[in-house]
Amino acid sequence: MLYNQDTITEFRDASLNKYPENKKFFERLKTKKVKNLDEMFHPRHEEIFEEVDCLACANCCKTTSPIFTDIDIERIAKHLRMRPAQLIDKYLHLDKDQDYVLNSSPCTFLGADNYCSIYEVRPRACREYPHTDRKNMSGIMKLTLENTKVCPAVFEIVEQLKNLKVV
Repeated sequence: MLYNQDTITEFRDASLNKYPENKKFFERLKTKKVKNLDEMFHPRHEEIFEEVDCLACANCCKTTSPIFTDIDIERIAKHLRMRPAQLIDKYLHLDKDQDYVLNSSPCTFLGADNYCSIYEVRPRACREYPHTDRKNMSGIMKLTLENTKVCPAVFEIVEQLKNLKVV
């Protein structure tokens, strides 16, 4: 799937319209204590990401901020040849959960071509996004639901799961 500004707008509209339905679906998954969530998500993650071109979208980088751990901050600061405190002062702030996040969106490190200027040292949260291939999916269902509004691939995975009528 290739995305451009028009298809991203269509995705955003669809994801917002389907959010209440998706929320109910996730509540049913939790209520029914579906145990094979990893087996449900992981194959679909692989399938969808064979088709998705993240560089054509980059909606995650344009709309959200990853959490920057101390290790991320040290690694990125070293790459940028600055002290960790300088990186924090220039690009980050503490959010309500006391996690370091970007000062603004889109991501400071996102280029006009949707390439990341710090890709090889990007935060762990970026490397693992959108987390739909993570072990113990049941532990991140709230995050996954929110990601249906950000990532077209997550939205598609959830649409496929709903069509299976697993709950």
